[in-house]
Amino acid sequence: MSINLVAKLGIQIVASSVTMTLGMLCENCKVIGVEIPQHEEPVTEKITQNTPADIEEKEADIEIDVIEKLLNEPVFSPFRQEGTVKDSTRPIYVITGEEMEAQGARTIREALKFLPGILGDGTVGTEVNALSGQLIRGSNTGQVLILLDGRPINNAGSGGFDLSEFTTNNIQRIEVLPGGGSTLYGSDAIGGVINIITRRPTEKITTEAKVNFGAYGLNQQSIQNSGKKGDISWVVGYNRTQAENNYPFSIPEANFTGTRKNNDALYNNFNVKLEADLGKRNTLSFSTLYLNKEQGTPGGVPIPFPVNGQGFFNSLTDKNRKYTDQVLTDLTWNSKLGSGDDSLLTARVYGDLLNTRFDPSGSSRFKTNQTAYGIQTTHSWNFAKNQSLVYGFDYRTVNVRNTSFSYATNVERLNYDNDINQGALFGKYEVALIPKLTINLGLRQDFSSLVNGSVTSPSVGTKFAVSDSTTLRANYIKNFRVPAIANLFNVNPSNIGNPELKPERGDSFDIGIDQKLGNIGLVRLTFFKNSVSDTIAFKRLTPPVNGNTGTWENIGLVETTGIEASLNLQLAKNIYTFVNYTANDPRILKSSNAAEIDKELRFAGADKLNLGVSYENPQGLYLGLLMNSLNGYPTNNTNTEFLSGYTTFDFKLRVPLNDKLVVTGSLENLFNQRYQLFPGFPDGGRGFQVGLSSTF
Repeated sequence: MSINLVAKLGIQIVASSVTMTLGMLCENCKVIGVEIPQHEEPVTEKITQNTPADIEEKEADIEIDVIEKLLNEPVFSPFRQEGTVKDSTRPIYVITGEEMEAQGARTIREALKFLPGILGDGTVGTEVNALSGQLIRGSNTGQVLILLDGRPINNAGSGGFDLSEFTTNNIQRIEVLPGGGSTLYGSDAIGGVINIITRRPTEKITTEAKVNFGAYGLNQQSIQNSGKKGDISWVVGYNRTQAENNYPFSIPEANFTGTRKNNDALYNNFNVKLEADLGKRNTLSFSTLYLNKEQGTPGGVPIPFPVNGQGFFNSLTDKNRKYTDQVLTDLTWNSKLGSGDDSLLTARVYGDLLNTRFDPSGSSRFKTNQTAYGIQTTHSWNFAKNQSLVYGFDYRTVNVRNTSFSYATNVERLNYDNDINQGALFGKYEVALIPKLTINLGLRQDFSSLVNGSVTSPSVGTKFAVSDSTTLRANYIKNFRVPAIANLFNVNPSNIGNPELKPERGDSFDIGIDQKLGNIGLVRLTFFKNSVSDTIAFKRLTPPVNGNTGTWENIGLVETTGIEASLNLQLAKNIYTFVNYTANDPRILKSSNAAEIDKELRFAGADKLNLGVSYENPQGLYLGLLMNSLNGYPTNNTNTEFLSGYTTFDFKLRVPLNDKLVVTGSLENLFNQRYQLFPGFPDGGRGFQVGLSSTF
């Protein structure tokens, strides 16, 4: 299928409002919208007759209704408390741990591939360790807030968080909430929120062991033990992932053909979660993740034309290495107040250590050490039958220290060593004015140690059930992002900080419809408009000022309009299909560079089309063919350089051998479509994975 044909198909889908998300659902099965059976706890329906004919008839009814499965998916992000997709006035998209396993997703970056609303393919490759870039509604990676079990983990030094650091073995689900979330979560939530939910303990003592092998030296092993004894429950796990990623590739623009080198990766990730029941109404939980990764950074092929273009300054590197050690820890207390289930108080303290070291070619060393501590208190209160209130207090303090060391001179240079302290009061009130009409109002006041860092963030949302099959929804959220510490305080003369920077500010609007298609499908369509002002951008100083050759400033206004559309459909017994389409048109309305005005923001404007069809039965057999397609997009803001789009097809397979053993298989990029996600940086081409998992 050509890119042009795919693009035309996407346009037709949008025009007819029949655009779609992944969802292939059967009773306990999910693969990209479909739960996969857990064989240690099979679910069956009560059979009142015992004849073979009646049993066969009942088997046809085992499959769960597609609509109910999607709308009743549990989510946390839109509410800051537990709810479901159908309760939210906001569009939200979810992928579960079962889906990730069926897809062969090794990291969270890979798990986002088939979800609508997000361009999450990354910017420098397709291998397991490829740097993760999240683009939502015209925003960049630093403007998307990453949460871990509902609390922030973004890097305050440079912004964003590399989601390729997280392997998926300990993930229960991932929630993508497009359109910002500063009212509930504060800074960085301009374009959207990604919430990573880790596994909860099981009631029975269970051990899961998995091995996975694949192309270009992929070698994975993981083990998880979970259970409960008395009032104490736990999850303890380990994942080791190794890959060489030494694939052949070519860059036609540079007349280059070769084999990828210095592209290896080794992960060693540990997870521990302990929960204690303190009576019937109180629980205490402790969770810690250790994420360790060593990898080569092979660089890119220099692109000779245009001169000074996006790929002109690339270089291939044989020795560059990157090391990360990250510890993410929190202690959480939950208390049900009163005598019912309508009031929950949650208090959390957390601490993170994020360490990164980059060694380029053995000539120098760059180190960044971030220490973050935080407090969260939240009270969720359903104080009337038709009214609820969520309110609380947040505080986070972050210190980031960045140094560079030269082996030639044996001198270490301090680039910055600074703190940011942020506190906030927030609240969100929701009322059902009539049974079919719900309105919520939110407000947050952030206080910051930065001169310009105190911000007020209101929001309003509503949904109206026109009928049993049609629901309308609309939302407005005001968002912000405080500057990164490197933007403010860096003393490196090539990248001098500007302590007078103001926060970036965003306004997010969306209006949408959820339409049930009888008992076999669901269409969700959202039109959105997202704007970002006071954008922080790098400014080159020519000639240098006091020896400084570049700094940061607030410039520009970017306004993005587009749609997110999805369809989940059951075609026949055990056969499911999905289509989803995300269209982005981010336009630069204001800029200090006149040549950028009215141009498309680089990278963020790609349109994304996913579709798939699968067969699944209640015994756990799954076969799926999935497509992911992006159209072409500019790589600079003057729109003089572009990358071509691409379309890839993946085949997924899951075969239960018995109640304890499952074989999985995956063929990625079936037709070996070759492309670049950044000029001069290749994709990995066709690949495969074969895995075996055991539960005992």
